[in-house]
Amino acid sequence: MNKFWLNTAVEDMTDQQWESLCDGCGKCCLQKIIDDEAPLIYHTSVACEYLDLKTCRCQVYEQRQEKVPDCTKVSAANVADFDWLPETCGYRLVAAGQDLPAWHPLQSGDAKSPIKAGMTVKKWAISERKVSPDRWGEYIIEIHQLDE
Repeated sequence: MNKFWLNTAVEDMTDQQWESLCDGCGKCCLQKIIDDEAPLIYHTSVACEYLDLKTCRCQVYEQRQEKVPDCTKVSAANVADFDWLPETCGYRLVAAGQDLPAWHPLQSGDAKSPIKAGMTVKKWAISERKVSPDRWGEYIIEIHQLDE
């Protein structure tokens, strides 16, 4: 198995290599409430309306920036800015020079291994189609301090 992520700098990866680092957990697709005064990010269990909660994949991936202008687009250039990404995030791990977990599809060879390992939002997220924004506070699951 060619573990390109261990011997290729993130800035030298092809778009396909970079995109393959995503484990499909769906956690970056959860809605967040940002309190700039605190400064805090409140992570909720409310998923973007375009996240397929069965597969944990975006249904409009290629058009996501047009459909959801504030959708997080992680790149080699900005991954360090998103310290709120989960510690298991493939982008975050590789950018820090670490290996991917055994359940990651690049390691297991199975696109469904993150779901099988219980590492996705599949069993506990709720679509924003079912929760109005004024109720997102009822679905807070984590609070993250922003770096000032």
